[in-house]
Amino acid sequence: MTSDTATQDRVDEEVRAQADASPWARRLRRFGYTERPRTDTRERLVPPFPEPGTRLWRTVGLGPAAAHRAARWSGWLGPLLVSLFAGGIRFWHLGSPREVVFDETYYAKDAWALLKLGYEGSWPDGKISNPQILAHPQTIPLSDAPGYVVHPPMGKWVIAAGEWMFGLNPFGWRFMMALLGSLSVLMLCRIGRRLFRSTALGCVAGTLMACDGLHYVMSRIALLDLVIMFFALAAFGCLLVDRDWARARLAAALPVGEDGFAGPDRHTGERVGMGWRPWRLAAGVLLGLAASSKWNGLYFLAFFMIMTVLWDVGSRRIAGARRPYVAVLRKDLGWSVLSMLPVALGTYLLTWTGWFVTDGGYFRHWADDRGGTWSWIPAPLRSLWHYEHEVYKFNVGLHTPHPYQSNPWSWLVLGRPVSYYFESPKYGQDGCHTASGCSREILALGTPLLWWSACFAIVYLLFRWAMRRDWRAGAILCALGAGWLPWFNFQDRTIFYFYAVAFVPYLCLAVAMMVGAFLGPPGASEGRRMWGAVGAGTLVLLIIWNFIYFFPIYTGMTIPYSGWQARMWFDSWI
Repeated sequence: MTSDTATQDRVDEEVRAQADASPWARRLRRFGYTERPRTDTRERLVPPFPEPGTRLWRTVGLGPAAAHRAARWSGWLGPLLVSLFAGGIRFWHLGSPREVVFDETYYAKDAWALLKLGYEGSWPDGKISNPQILAHPQTIPLSDAPGYVVHPPMGKWVIAAGEWMFGLNPFGWRFMMALLGSLSVLMLCRIGRRLFRSTALGCVAGTLMACDGLHYVMSRIALLDLVIMFFALAAFGCLLVDRDWARARLAAALPVGEDGFAGPDRHTGERVGMGWRPWRLAAGVLLGLAASSKWNGLYFLAFFMIMTVLWDVGSRRIAGARRPYVAVLRKDLGWSVLSMLPVALGTYLLTWTGWFVTDGGYFRHWADDRGGTWSWIPAPLRSLWHYEHEVYKFNVGLHTPHPYQSNPWSWLVLGRPVSYYFESPKYGQDGCHTASGCSREILALGTPLLWWSACFAIVYLLFRWAMRRDWRAGAILCALGAGWLPWFNFQDRTIFYFYAVAFVPYLCLAVAMMVGAFLGPPGASEGRRMWGAVGAGTLVLLIIWNFIYFFPIYTGMTIPYSGWQARMWFDSWI
């Protein structure tokens, strides 16, 4: 094709566009108005991933062919590198301190009992049993008498997997937490990539979580809250894949015009069914596992079910449905509920298998000789219901004061972190080389600059969701709300800041989305993008530096007392 022919073709296209334009559009062009380019409805339903660039790989010295291959695999290579970094620092000296830290005194022992008995047994007081467990030779004073526990078993089964591999010791009961923490960083990178259609922003989100102090500390301590975070995040990722999968089915069903474009179609938007949705079923299983670790996982199930229904409404509206809510009610709602709620309930019951198949669990035979209205229900299920009811009464009635309890209003600003471990070594002890003495602490404290940046990011996302109808902002806010908002109903209870680890991934996604806004919209000038990149890069580097600065009090390293005191930025952190 000659240059004259190409020029003539462009002129013909402009003439046709002007002829098709509305009278108002033709008038506004005199003032510089430019119409939005025509968008295929299929691309609106499922925006394509951009082609990866090769500039970075050529800069580091790769040839054209190698740079192209590296760019093609960058969607996995970048997240894997970030997760390897996260795993490296989480497994570093994982068995230190060789102590039973904070509530490990409950969960590590309950996990071992599940492994040996199938249910939670009884232990002597921690002052007696903890030294016996840590001693050489080891004594494990586990009794087969039932122990009363107030959380479902799944999180403890996860801890038990590490103990099965490495024994009842600090490394063993912390191993699975470090593994789940590392894998959650990989998942967040991939989730961010799918959410933002950007590998770079996905890796930014993963890097931020890898360098968050609360997530880091919880990845190195055998508590249950990180397990909730992991399963809820995995469910969020499955629902994102399901969203793209369902929209792709709608897009494939749209009729294509003679010009090759697919427009909205009422019949497609209102009548096409989604059929089998395996990713939504997987999300139901994962949310059941989250609730089987601690009951606050149920809130993720409720919030995510509402979120997916709204996603279906948006999909059918774009596809051409005139009454998208009615279409969802007819074609999607029933299957949405069935694929998540019963699946989650069944998964929850399966995690109690050890309690069901043994005879020694607490309240295991409570209903055996009891009649009444509900006697037609199998006795083991009635016994479990009674047990859960007693646990519920305990949890809602927990008002015992604790020095580290906090109010959820203070969580985002790090008002009252939790000290898991603290010692004051003297000169010559535990690596202390300072005459004035040293400190060792493990403080569950989010990286301050990350959390405070997230406060601004949340405001930005509220604007994007309310004023721009940005579904990505809505999804992040929904997941954040599932992990945070329910705790406001229990402000008079004894609750702790480390519960917030359940929504740390969504804070990181919020900051990553704000970083994307710094970089500028598509088509922004080179200067705008350059200064945006400088600002975004500065913020990310400052957060990483902040994590490094607080690293000693995340790991229980021995540091001079003055160094510890310098890191206590507020009195409420002590």
